[in-house]
Amino acid sequence: MSLVYLKNKKNGVTYVYESTGYWDKEKQQARNNRKCIGKLDPVNGKIIYSKRYLESKKVSNSKPGPVPTITCKRSFYGATYLFDKIGEKLGVASDLKKCFPNTYKQILSVAYYLIMEDRNPMSRFTKWSRTHVHPFSKDIPSQRSSELFDSIDEDAKQNFFALQGQRRLEEEFLAYDTTSISSYSKSLKQVKYGMNKDHDPLPQINLALLFGEKSRLPVYFRKLPGNISDVKTINNLLSEIDFLHLNKVKLVMDRGFYSEKNINALYKHHYKFLIAAKTSLKFVKNKLDEVRGKMVSRPYYSSKYGIYFTSFMTNWDYSETKKHTDDVIKEKRRIYLHLFYNNQRATDDKVSLNKLLDNLEEELLSGRRNPKHEKLYEKYYDVKETPIRGVTLTPKEDIIEATENNYGYFALISNGIKDPLDALEIYRSKDVIEKAFGNLKERLNLRRTSVSSEETLDGKLFVQFIALIYLSYIKKVMSDNQLFKKYTMQEFLDELDIIERYEQPGCKHKVSEITKKQNGLYSYFGVESPA
Repeated sequence: MSLVYLKNKKNGVTYVYESTGYWDKEKQQARNNRKCIGKLDPVNGKIIYSKRYLESKKVSNSKPGPVPTITCKRSFYGATYLFDKIGEKLGVASDLKKCFPNTYKQILSVAYYLIMEDRNPMSRFTKWSRTHVHPFSKDIPSQRSSELFDSIDEDAKQNFFALQGQRRLEEEFLAYDTTSISSYSKSLKQVKYGMNKDHDPLPQINLALLFGEKSRLPVYFRKLPGNISDVKTINNLLSEIDFLHLNKVKLVMDRGFYSEKNINALYKHHYKFLIAAKTSLKFVKNKLDEVRGKMVSRPYYSSKYGIYFTSFMTNWDYSETKKHTDDVIKEKRRIYLHLFYNNQRATDDKVSLNKLLDNLEEELLSGRRNPKHEKLYEKYYDVKETPIRGVTLTPKEDIIEATENNYGYFALISNGIKDPLDALEIYRSKDVIEKAFGNLKERLNLRRTSVSSEETLDGKLFVQFIALIYLSYIKKVMSDNQLFKKYTMQEFLDELDIIERYEQPGCKHKVSEITKKQNGLYSYFGVESPA
């Protein structure tokens, strides 16, 4: 049996026929019986089967399950099979189906592609789709992918965040941070010049991300204008967390998010928090001055972390202004201040300061002053210039000594974590979010926006967020089982991707041979191999 494609010249439709050969005894020659089974889709080239043919195969379009293949096909299967199982385990697939019933398969297929095809553009999806088993099972050309991104609405996104958050937030701190994404687009309203964290000389948008400390999985993201500073994002974050009904929220943030207003807002919402604070803050400096001499000694040293530490329970001066009456409520709230000292960090900071001072002196003495360094010249030197002696520099020793005095010290504050070493461990694990930003920008191709409309960008960011969930889970399992000693991420995916699935007419699909090594990789994820 073979397939025959005949184009109708009147309507331009290409019809597909099953052609079965037989021997005609009377005419003593080979003949063919042809049966129309459907027509070709002009967009993706796939067969659209006729209702009569499907009924003859006892398959209904309304029933779940694949349509039996009528051609032999061989596709890569091992890696996307693992993604399917991860999606079932984390509830991503079922939550997407609830929120995007008409497009969840397309969303998953694009997410799979982004993970597999490291930094490749969407234009290569067509090629990848031909050779891989994936949820949608059809091609998604570039134009269709833009339409898919445009169709992802805000209400469905928020519902998905809420469903995923309720699965994973029982006893977990959420790391919160932002990153910048550069853009050449002039049509995106939120693209603005701001503090670019990648030092690219381009306007940008900012992306804020919530990430689970224990699960090491992303929970939520939001897009921000490029000129919004970190410290201004907290109030909106808290209101959106309230909207998502994420209970028992506990946030961990770096000192870029510290302000009295933000701390008061966190107390007001009854959220637990852990946040870094500058040692120059008055209430931190006062406590640090009390212990500066004695804390750098054996009783305060942790061999596990290689750091000196101490802790205080103190009061936070809480204030809240009532909306309708403008009455100001002032109270004392309990807060824990954790102080740390790192010898190596102090040494490194002093070396860096001396390199900076060397550069400043060279610029001043050579007459090649840098306009960006004017405040530093004034801070660290008394500069005099005469016609005879030229430029003379007198370092401000008291300022330099005061600067060096705080090197090596850093502070964390919390309204829930009493133990300083517990606080340190939770704060250090915040680097998962930095790695997540790296995954978004590098492997998931988000170092530059490549869209021209707000709707397309929002949808694309959401699909990349879905891909990040899968990628983060794979990295977590690989890290927990020390697989990065043997594989890079790409090598791991390639090892599984070579497993093939065979499809033959009238038969169930079959899977190619699976090695002991591949079985072992599946077992790390608690997944049975696709036998």
